[in-house]
Amino acid sequence: MSTRDRIIELMKRHGLKQKHLADMTGASKATVNQWVSGKITPSNKYDRQLAGALKTSINYLIHGLDENQQARGVESQVEFVGRIDSWGSNTPLDDDEVEVPFFMDVELAAGLGSELKQENHGPKLRFSKSTLRMCGVQSENAVCVKVSGNSMEPSLFDGDVVGINLGDKRVVDGKSYAINHDGLLRIKRLYLVGGGGLRINSFNQDEHPDETLGLESRALVTVIGRVFWSSSIWK
Repeated sequence: MSTRDRIIELMKRHGLKQKHLADMTGASKATVNQWVSGKITPSNKYDRQLAGALKTSINYLIHGLDENQQARGVESQVEFVGRIDSWGSNTPLDDDEVEVPFFMDVELAAGLGSELKQENHGPKLRFSKSTLRMCGVQSENAVCVKVSGNSMEPSLFDGDVVGINLGDKRVVDGKSYAINHDGLLRIKRLYLVGGGGLRINSFNQDEHPDETLGLESRALVTVIGRVFWSSSIWK
């Protein structure tokens, strides 16, 4: 089975179309078409994003490592790393760890933005300092919120958790952000448009078409921060 065959197989398994892969990887539609037709193999620039979109590993996608081989590889890694320890709120932090506030019900609140910086006495998630450094996030600017709704499927699902960098509010076309849209928390991709406007984009275009805001309407939108991490729990 070739890389092309594996891409097609995984697209069918997860109900993805070429336009979804373009949206989720940042590659052009022409490039995705060449992957699917087998004319080119995904380059290092896109292989990680493509593997994530197809919910597989780079080794399987590019090199054809079968599931049994992957499982043996995982077992070897576990043997090397050791056991996985559980932790709770009273477990001391490691030297390379920080706790990040997790706002589980923030999607229900109004007037978001600065409120995300308030002291959080609820649940927290642990991140390694090295992970935050790799993402260019200062620990005091990191928060986590829960995704609500299906507008970002199949990239983000209802109930997923995303990490937000409160220190990065500059809009870069095609990147995902947490925004306060007239009191409603939304996770969306943003694009700048002429005249000071803003285009709000969802992955799920069938149910959530683009919203283009002029300068006056854009005043209702406050960029809370850029999405730098996400996590899903498979049910």
